[in-house]
Amino acid sequence: MKKHHLKWLWVILVALVVIGGIGGLIYQRFTTSNKTVRVGLVGTDALPVWQDVAKRLKKEGITLKFVTFNDYVQPDVALKDGKIDLHSCLTRYYFESYNKKEDAHLVSIGNTVISPLGLYSKKYNALKDLPDGATIAIPNEPTTLGRGLNLLQSAGLIKVKKDSGIKPSLQDITSNPRNFKFKEVEPAMAARTLDSVDASIINGNYAEAANLNPKKDSIYLEPVNKSTKPYVNIIAAQEKDRDNPVYEKIVATYQTEATKEVIDKTYKGAQIAAWPQFGKN
Repeated sequence: MKKHHLKWLWVILVALVVIGGIGGLIYQRFTTSNKTVRVGLVGTDALPVWQDVAKRLKKEGITLKFVTFNDYVQPDVALKDGKIDLHSCLTRYYFESYNKKEDAHLVSIGNTVISPLGLYSKKYNALKDLPDGATIAIPNEPTTLGRGLNLLQSAGLIKVKKDSGIKPSLQDITSNPRNFKFKEVEPAMAARTLDSVDASIINGNYAEAANLNPKKDSIYLEPVNKSTKPYVNIIAAQEKDRDNPVYEKIVATYQTEATKEVIDKTYKGAQIAAWPQFGKN
């Protein structure tokens, strides 16, 4: 009799495990299907890649609705206020600065791309060709200016204070042996100055807009390594959604070889897939 009861106990336990597993699969499928997610983007620059991701997610029952903004502050506020669900197109450095300043309780859930800065010139074909006293245009936005100076340091043209971090200023230059002159310009105007300066530091997106190919047209391109990790673009969500299965599915679908191929084809080096180098998040 006891053996009979033991046999049925095992049957019941196995059945519960099976039912639980099926239930879990059903729950997971339910929670990641038939969902509309509002994704904030700055401008339309990232749309070609995100639209490709959206097509693949549509087959999984997830619909992406894109909400575009004109600057980088508005989408952060919208995400904080719950008017959008995710925000892409912001660098890790800017995100962390905003989070701390506004006590926003937002989290990064995935790396997307990095847009390397480049040094371009219409007059010279190589760094060694730049003459002493050359004028170099540099974006005047503080973070990008500091990034530009670090770019020139990595190229061996100048040196900045060791403790200036990722935001050195022109006053932090400690060595400028070739007496380069620097002309501060609006980031969006950097490409337009190429006719009037010897070289110009240009953001990846503005280089692309000016039909410049970073890999072919720059005389020096920012190295993508641990020093440039703060400039990786991320996908941000509210803290409560850190482990949201729908958002995890979106990140997983974005971080695929298919997406990388679209990035490479669309931006030709102006943007580079970040997750192969810097990890998923």
